[in-house]
Amino acid sequence: MSHSLNPAGIRAPFGRYSHGIAVPPGARLVFCSGQLGLRVGDTLPTTVEGQAEVCFQNIAAILGEDGMSLADIVRINAYVTTRDHMRAYMSVRDRFVANPPPASTLMVVAGFTREEFLVEVEVVAAKVD
Repeated sequence: MSHSLNPAGIRAPFGRYSHGIAVPPGARLVFCSGQLGLRVGDTLPTTVEGQAEVCFQNIAAILGEDGMSLADIVRINAYVTTRDHMRAYMSVRDRFVANPPPASTLMVVAGFTREEFLVEVEVVAAKVD
């Protein structure tokens, strides 16, 4: 289906992501809004790892509503509140993404709507039926 684009003429990715992902013609796309680490009932893990896991679990549920899975993710945008959270977030992300790894951007932001939110993740997924 999708394939990664990592040209030899540019520096290799810093982590487990692709510089680009080519989506085949006719693929169905799903755009997921940013997901926070909130569970049903508004419980929130206190660690970035716990929140990131919930983010990806929520994304899996959203994609499942349209017959997709985490393996169909082609693009991730993620936001963390400090550089100290980057490695922990990436560790969780790497457990949830498939091969080829999606295109990915990770940004450090000043914060979210509530101080206890540490990470937010949004994705684009594509699937050929």
